[in-house]
Amino acid sequence: MSSIGKRETLTGQLVRAIADRISSGQYARGERLPTEQEMIGEFNVSRTVVREAVANLKAKGLVHTQQGIGAFVLKDVSAEPFRIEEDNLELLEEIVSVMELRISIELEAAALAAIRRDGDDLTRIKNALDMMNEAIERGESSVLADLEFHRAIASTTKNRHFLSMFNYLGEVLIPRTRLQTHKLNDLPQRQYLERVNREHDQIYQAIKAQDVEGARAAMRLHLGSSRDRLRTNALRVEKAS
Repeated sequence: MSSIGKRETLTGQLVRAIADRISSGQYARGERLPTEQEMIGEFNVSRTVVREAVANLKAKGLVHTQQGIGAFVLKDVSAEPFRIEEDNLELLEEIVSVMELRISIELEAAALAAIRRDGDDLTRIKNALDMMNEAIERGESSVLADLEFHRAIASTTKNRHFLSMFNYLGEVLIPRTRLQTHKLNDLPQRQYLERVNREHDQIYQAIKAQDVEGARAAMRLHLGSSRDRLRTNALRVEKAS
């Protein structure tokens, strides 16, 4: 089993690995799972870990067991709803993965916002920009204003699914709620936040001008830069470990 992270137990790693195989169809519905001995050999874990993992999968409604025969994928197992495992967000590589998801969603949100915005939408986006600037001036956290800025853009798409996805992800979308990203950028916090809000202003100006490609490009620059800096740091940490 590849290393997932020190904070995740072996049982948790094994549960996730098997659940992923069930979700992808590698373990088909109704199919028997590998035997305990086979899982011990493949994943390099103890019999206790295998049994705990199977019990966990059973509790999740993914498998059932038959005494003396083994564990089977449920025939009517339903697809798990989309969710991000909060515990994994202690890991830098997982934050990078969430950033990649965020980029794919928010580039299109910015483009739709540029097409569909009205006066009220622009006022809400601009108010969030002003809130962030005021928080920076006071030396306070601007996370809530940052969230409101991106939420306002999601709302401006006039597509409830963009807003629902944003509200589900919530603070997961803002990496600095989980680690001090200004330190990854070798910048004082205020200087880092001012740069972030300049990027926000570029997005706002493109949406205001109904510049669809400009809105995409500004959002790509904003989120892509954050992702690249996080990825560089993740590689640095990996080489040091």
